[in-house]
Amino acid sequence: MKTPRLTVARVSFLTFAFLLGATAATGQISGIATPPEDGKLRIIAFGAHPDDCEIQVGGSAARWASQGHHVLFVSVTNGDIGHWREAGGPLALRRKAEVDAAHEILGIQGVVLDIHDGELEPTLENRRTITRLIRQWNADLVLGPRTNDYHPDHRYTGVLVQDAAFMVTVPFFCPDVPAMSKNPVFMYYTDRFQKPAPSRADIIVSIDPVIDQKLDALAVMVSQFAEGGANGNATLYPADPAGQQQRQRQVRENFSRRFQSTAARFSQALATWYPSDAAQGVKHAEAFEICEYGSQPDKAGLRRLFPFFE
Repeated sequence: MKTPRLTVARVSFLTFAFLLGATAATGQISGIATPPEDGKLRIIAFGAHPDDCEIQVGGSAARWASQGHHVLFVSVTNGDIGHWREAGGPLALRRKAEVDAAHEILGIQGVVLDIHDGELEPTLENRRTITRLIRQWNADLVLGPRTNDYHPDHRYTGVLVQDAAFMVTVPFFCPDVPAMSKNPVFMYYTDRFQKPAPSRADIIVSIDPVIDQKLDALAVMVSQFAEGGANGNATLYPADPAGQQQRQRQVRENFSRRFQSTAARFSQALATWYPSDAAQGVKHAEAFEICEYGSQPDKAGLRRLFPFFE
């Protein structure tokens, strides 16, 4: 007899789905503190797994949070096959605990939807879920991956976010949550895929002031980085403390180089956002591309959304 691959986490998803519907009319998201109407920015970022948003926009999130803006990270799947040794409900719960710890370090909030890792599809049900979350957060800025990517969950997260870009304003789509009177700005994370077109940096942000904070947040997701996630093995993260410390240093250095490569790759864009002497001093960066759906900000509008260029 075949046993279910997920038990505990599936119950948590059903609970989340019930509460999401039960609180929709009030604009609340289960387990999330609703931000006050304080004039601060509201940013919602979507990733396919509990680590994607943290890699792509963790530095900017920490910078927004330090200024009092409101940031919500959404993992669209629960990551329950993202390890070489563990899977199912226990892994989903482990990854939820890890990402919660990362969010505490960054000073933001987060939601993990309990959809099986590797099984995300661009269904009507999932489109409704994404649309409701954007409305409930009353987002000014929505971030997500592009739709050309090696991982199907990444691709379909991008499709779902794009599909919501118009639907968030349509009154009779998900009428249980009031439609938005404004259309948020939708933007993509950068990637290195070349087809059908390479990523563009419409804005690039120095994360040097918060690089240690971001690296600390990534470090607590041991299952994914120190242990190697789905493609890891037992030799990566040895049992002895000295070996573990060495591995953590290696992971930290690898991520630091990755964010340095973003700054180097988009050095011309840096020069358009920072004075020449300051641009040359930027070591680590995150960059984002405007989606052609949703509101289309000019440079002043981007400065309002990314208030890091004083």
